[in-house]
Amino acid sequence: MDYGEIQSINLARLLREGGSTEARGQIAGKIELGNDTIVLQDVVSWRVSVTAVGESELWLSGEIAGYAMMECRRCLDPTPTLVRAYFQHMLRYQPGLEHLEAIEEDDEEIFLFGKPDLELSPFLSEAFALELPYTALCQEDCPGLCEYCGANLKRAPQDCCLERSQKGREGKLAVQLKKLDLEGIE
Repeated sequence: MDYGEIQSINLARLLREGGSTEARGQIAGKIELGNDTIVLQDVVSWRVSVTAVGESELWLSGEIAGYAMMECRRCLDPTPTLVRAYFQHMLRYQPGLEHLEAIEEDDEEIFLFGKPDLELSPFLSEAFALELPYTALCQEDCPGLCEYCGANLKRAPQDCCLERSQKGREGKLAVQLKKLDLEGIE
């Protein structure tokens, strides 16, 4: 998330009168979480709802969805990957608190905040990052990279390098396995 475009929601009316409120928006370009940056294919849409559930307690729920750009696990090409995340958090207003703070209370995580303008970027970026898959695949039959020269086999010819053309489609592992004497092994 570009910190020049901080996503926030004003909860002053909610803290005074109760009820609920909603906000929605979009994030373009990237989402930042600590030192990590998640590059986005296009815009990511988000929406949140905040409901007063006690004198100074609020229930935050929301969702964020869009496409993150990840590397294909076989060929390393940039691959748009759909991410959809839902989140829910208990909030407690403590006037004067400078930063968002998480505490454990009765085995429940509660986020303390001290200003009526609640910054949503920590909630949005964490939810999005947690739903990223470990790997992405550009297409089911992606041939990957040549194990000899590293060429992308989607774009390189079958004989992209001398080793590959001499060995055919057998890779280094297959050649080594053929050399093993497996007779007598059960």
